[in-house]
Amino acid sequence: MTTELSIIIVNYRVYPYLDTCLQAVSTALSTLKAEIIVVDNDTDEAKQTILATSFPLVQWICLNQNIGFARANNLALKKAGGKYVLFLNPDTSIQPNVLKEAIQYLTSNSKVGAIGVQMIDGKGRFLPESKRDQPGLLGAIFKLTGLAALFPHTAFFNSYALGHLDQHQIHTIPVLAGAFMMMPTALAKKIGGFDESFFMYGEDIDLSLRILQQGFENHYLGNLTITHYKGASSKQDPAYLAHFYGSMIIFVEKYHHLYGGLMGVWCLKMGIRFTAWMAYFKKKIQ
Repeated sequence: MTTELSIIIVNYRVYPYLDTCLQAVSTALSTLKAEIIVVDNDTDEAKQTILATSFPLVQWICLNQNIGFARANNLALKKAGGKYVLFLNPDTSIQPNVLKEAIQYLTSNSKVGAIGVQMIDGKGRFLPESKRDQPGLLGAIFKLTGLAALFPHTAFFNSYALGHLDQHQIHTIPVLAGAFMMMPTALAKKIGGFDESFFMYGEDIDLSLRILQQGFENHYLGNLTITHYKGASSKQDPAYLAHFYGSMIIFVEKYHHLYGGLMGVWCLKMGIRFTAWMAYFKKKIQ
């Protein structure tokens, strides 16, 4: 029987979350032929051994350092043998129906390159990064200045998170979240997986745009929901702020045409650096 799905999970020091994630995934896979590949960045051997014993069918790639989200996913992608591949964060929990229905949707829509789902946090609140627009200068300014948060349901101020689109419906959108991104494995390998210039953050936006460049669509399935305990891995990394704002700079430089040319890029980079400085200062005084 052909393997239908390869699930790739990159773990970084969040073993309790990973345990919960693997339990939910195992339940959801009861009617599917699938494989699970976990890339364990900077492995804690004792904790990894416990999970490996609990989930004997999981394939493990154990690393002695944290090589980042993009590079780790690409390591597993080389081994993936399923018709479809799902990039899934370890700090997520999925409902039993999600994987089967997501595969059915992809199988029925050949024009779709990748799909994402509605994500809620641990308190049941919708996570707006579940669906996002193609980045642009105006949307970035509204995001950085807080205007997007003040007017969350408007197409103009909150174009970044497509605030005008119903979170419970299915939509064709430009950008999906890397916490749950499913696509044909052949397409993922054709475009080379994630851009390893991004250590973490931003690589999902980049991958979404490269899927569009291949002539496919990205679809948001608001009728399918997962829980994402956001930022679990980031909290384990003291350098996560540097990764976050550094990835913004990398993205802006790579896609400078989206930001109005050199002047727009310069202004946005200044804004990012100022916001980063404020975040560092806030963290220091705390």
